Amino acid sequence: GGALGGLGGRHGVHSMDGLADEGGLALHRDGPRVKDGHRKVIDDIYGSTKVLAGRRVLIVDDDIRNIFALSSVLEDYGMDIRTADNGREAIAIAQKGDLDVILMDIMMPEMDGLETMREIRKIQSCKDLPIVAVTAKAMKGDRERCIEAGAWDYQSKPVDREQPLGVLQAWLQ
Repeated sequence: GGALGGLGGRHGVHSMDGLADEGGLALHRDGPRVKDGHRKVIDDIYGSTKVLAGRRVLIVDDDIRNIFALSSVLEDYGMDIRTADNGREAIAIAQKGDLDVILMDIMMPEMDGLETMREIRKIQSCKDLPIVAVTAKAMKGDRERCIEAGAWDYQSKPVDREQPLGVLQAWLQ
C-alpha cells in the first residue's frame, strides 16, 4: 500500500514525513535501485525547504515567546527574520517594501492583526505580499475575517514545527 509502499520494506507511507523518512532510508540502503521518478519525489521533498533560504519574513506577535519559537524554526531553514511586537511597528517595517512574507498574530492589544493587515494592504508594494494570519482562539468565522482583511492563509495556534514550513513553502514557490 501507500505511495511508495515497497520502497522501504514496511507497510506503506501515509504522510509526507513518512514518505521522506522511507525515501531517505531507501536512498541510503538501495541508492542504485531507486527508480528515477521515485528519486525525484524524494529529492523534491528534501529540497523543498530550499525555497525558504534567504527569504525575508516578518513575524508579528505581541508575545516574545511566540516570536522566539517561530524564529528558531525558520532560522534553521535560512530565512531572514524581522520581528514586530505590534501593528504600528509591523506597518513601518512593511513600508520598506523588502519583505517576502508576513506571519501575523491576530490577537494583539491596541491594533489587532486584522486592522494591521488592512493597513499593510494599502501600501502599494504590499498589495500582493503573502500574509499568513495566526490566531490562538479559533473562533467561528475567524478564517473568513482574516481572508477579508487581506490574509492569504490562516493558521491556528499553537503552531507546530511543520505547519509554518508547509504554508511558507506553498506561498513562496
